[in-house]
Amino acid sequence: MVSVKRILLVFILFLSFVVPSFSYKLLYAEEYYKLYHQNLYQYPEDYTGNIWFLEQALGRPFVNPLNALTKIDNKKEWERYRYLFYMHVNLKLVEQYRHLARSYDKQTAYFFNAPWKDDTLKSLNIAESYYKTAEYYWKEALIWVQKLKKVHYYFLENIQFWEDERIRILSGELDYKDFLDNDLSHLDKVRKQFEAMDASTY
Repeated sequence: MVSVKRILLVFILFLSFVVPSFSYKLLYAEEYYKLYHQNLYQYPEDYTGNIWFLEQALGRPFVNPLNALTKIDNKKEWERYRYLFYMHVNLKLVEQYRHLARSYDKQTAYFFNAPWKDDTLKSLNIAESYYKTAEYYWKEALIWVQKLKKVHYYFLENIQFWEDERIRILSGELDYKDFLDNDLSHLDKVRKQFEAMDASTY
């Protein structure tokens, strides 16, 4: 008598040969960027996944202008598109690293957390490293903002909000340096409070 397990195994093997595989190799910056968006909406807590997609996007070549995220008509538009892309992705990395840092950051040094002082200090060190990585990406975004000053403005319809980000940076409305300075200053204050804890704290 044929066992149910054997029938199931044969059926699975049959499906693996009959059903086509829809996976494909990711090659281009825009493909990784699109996956970051899907990941953000489906799993907003998965910052490490978002970071991986965005960092991959920075290191990959762009698709042909025919397949860009907006309509491209000439080389100057193509240049502006690429500069805006780099600026925007760096800004998204700042956001993601700040979110990741906050998951390790202890906002308040309560006296009853004293028994976990050593673990908390390690966690604060991790948070600090992520805040500093966010600082790096903020500086990178600013480099692309400066480069964009040298490229003629073109209205690129589908990515106009990237231009809005650039304007907000130039006007000072969007300044992650202030946010990150505050994050690091607060972290240092909490760290000192934990370092001051001793046997009498709890």
